[in-house]
Amino acid sequence: QVQLVESGGGLVQPGGSLRLSCAASGIRLGSYTVGWFRQVPGKGREGVACFSRSDSSTRYENTVQGRFTISSDNAKNSVYLQMTNLKPEDTGVYYCGADPLDLAILNEEVYDHWGQGTQVTVSS
Repeated sequence: QVQLVESGGGLVQPGGSLRLSCAASGIRLGSYTVGWFRQVPGKGREGVACFSRSDSSTRYENTVQGRFTISSDNAKNSVYLQMTNLKPEDTGVYYCGADPLDLAILNEEVYDHWGQGTQVTVSS
């Protein structure tokens, strides 16, 4: 059974930092593109960052470029999202997803497996 578990969310002030973790069981994340997506009420999941297995490349949504960093630890079968200089518009539920086709794109339709999400709230 495939399971992705996100953790690390919370309440943080603008300008603060958080590190999200995505731990997998039932699959080896090193065989997938893994992406982080954000969802706010009333909207679909928006791609934030992804990490490709084939060439270890990364891709970021424009508004987080330079502030967020996605990384992978194959030994721990986990992927992380380091978020710095957080802004109120970063608020949302963050999900990690796994794409078996390794397309390295921020389109939720190509991701097969999803975690339950972790809430990030950026507010003073």
